[in-house]
Amino acid sequence: MDRPYIICHMMQSIDGRIACDMVDKISGDEYYDALAALDCSSHVEGKHSYQLHYCGFDEFKPTHPGGIDKEKWYIAGKADGYSISVDTRGVLLWDDTDNTDRLCIVSEQASPEYLAYLENKGISYIAVGKDSIDLPRAMEILYKEFGVKRVAVVGGGKINGSFLSAGLIDELSAMIAPGIDGRMGQPALFDGVKDHEKFEPEKLDLKDVKVLPNGVIWARYDITH
Repeated sequence: MDRPYIICHMMQSIDGRIACDMVDKISGDEYYDALAALDCSSHVEGKHSYQLHYCGFDEFKPTHPGGIDKEKWYIAGKADGYSISVDTRGVLLWDDTDNTDRLCIVSEQASPEYLAYLENKGISYIAVGKDSIDLPRAMEILYKEFGVKRVAVVGGGKINGSFLSAGLIDELSAMIAPGIDGRMGQPALFDGVKDHEKFEPEKLDLKDVKVLPNGVIWARYDITH
């Protein structure tokens, strides 16, 4: 399958928690400097991350609920890189700023009204997957139709876990800040991977490790699948 090279890039505490309000207290700009070095101009985040940091928690409510029941994509404009949201039902609300580099991945459960809303906002989208987003197919369309060759998946834990479960992550770029969270219920680097009788952990091959001046460890791994 032709698809982008996909790197999961995250900053975490020693105990693997990724809550931004905590991580900000134990690290500086290392995360963003490293992200720039990875040469991934397109970034993917999950719906909850977008609600927390960009969109708020109000949701789009169609007048006539019901999905499109077919694969579809729309290119509002080509960009050097895209800010990509993953939003199964199509509920995130967007403002009227320049949306040239905005791309929404939704499932076929998204309503025709929501897709029309995105088009009116000048937002590109990929709608694929009957009951949930078909991530492998979405990545194939992203590569072939939008010309995206490299992507950084930058959280949260559930979207990271979804890409991992789909076998789509080629490399893990894990930054470990010198601090401990320890609180119950905080998001982890990967979450939501289904347990089963023959479960095996993903195995990693270390390709590089650096200790940065303030004690942040930056480790890069190939994922062997």
